Amino acid sequence: MYVVESKGGAIACMLLALFFLGTWPAIMTLLERRGRLPQHTYLDYTMTNLLAAVIIALTFGEIGSSTPEKPNFIAQLSQDNWPSILFAMAGGVVLSLGNLSTQYAWAFVGLSVTEVITASITVVIGVGCFLIAVCLGSAVHSSNAADNKAKLKGAGYSPTLNGAITNEELRNLEKGTGIIEEAKAGTAEFLLELEKRRAIKVFGKSTIIGLSITFFAGVCFSLFSPAFNLATNDQWHTLKEGVPHLVVYTAFFYFSVSCFMIALILNITFFYLPVLDLPRSSFKAYINDWNGRGWALLAGLLCGCGNGLQFMGGQAAGYAAADAVQALPLVSTFWGILLFGEYQKSSRRTYVLLFGMLFMFIVAVGVLMASSGHRK
Repeated sequence: MYVVESKGGAIACMLLALFFLGTWPAIMTLLERRGRLPQHTYLDYTMTNLLAAVIIALTFGEIGSSTPEKPNFIAQLSQDNWPSILFAMAGGVVLSLGNLSTQYAWAFVGLSVTEVITASITVVIGVGCFLIAVCLGSAVHSSNAADNKAKLKGAGYSPTLNGAITNEELRNLEKGTGIIEEAKAGTAEFLLELEKRRAIKVFGKSTIIGLSITFFAGVCFSLFSPAFNLATNDQWHTLKEGVPHLVVYTAFFYFSVSCFMIALILNITFFYLPVLDLPRSSFKAYINDWNGRGWALLAGLLCGCGNGLQFMGGQAAGYAAADAVQALPLVSTFWGILLFGEYQKSSRRTYVLLFGMLFMFIVAVGVLMASSGHRK
């Protein structure tokens, strides 16, 4: 199997992982904003996510000769290493739950804030600056929600206390009445046009819903890396004597299989029992839904390759150092502002909080990377 041994190789893996893991959320958000049901998008995504793991295992996991201490991927499939496999699969389950949750959180909280909060919670125990970033992220979301409510009211719409607009205004929205064709990002017209198109309707929903989903996702993300670490290093000594540790490619394969299985079960369930007032769907409707499927499949490949590169880099730098890819919200923030016009025409208070959140997050990532350089 191919082993990343140099720090330069580890850094290259993590930089690629940083770009991939920061980009796929933007693609998923784009599809939701265009009206594609998140259940359909996530099923497409999870298929290519698993495909990426299989390709990595059958290529990098089979390069070179197999040894008893470090067997190749296929050779290890027949070994008695179920305790480590279960740790790897547990990591896949919590990652899938986290990713599935963020798909809904992006609609309520926004791409930038969701990614910063979830990434910060992942490593908040080790770096206090991440805790400050979480608090500031929550404040950014509340402030931006208040800005949007003020924009709607200032444009002649009558948002209620919870931010909804009236039924008559929604009917006019469907007809296109009172909405300019090319609404500028950050305006009330843009917000209304977006609400008309998007799959997950957020008007009238409490800000607490989005933050609760985001915090749940962050807790899930904080568990998957330790589980993967246990799967490959067996710190709890669960393997029988003489059984080699799972190599990173075998662990990643089982990790991705469980990720796929939980995603398949939950999303097919959500076809018939949708959440957050989404419309019902069916497997037939999913099969016939080709609108944006290519983008969803690309998102899965990016995520799968990003996770694989992160774990490969962790071989040389350690999994704590590989967590430096938690800087991915900086990439997502770039896409959020560039593609979706997030926080345009917001209040000065929102901009100050947004800057503070990103600054503390950057400081925290820098501290994390510096501290990892002193660990073995």
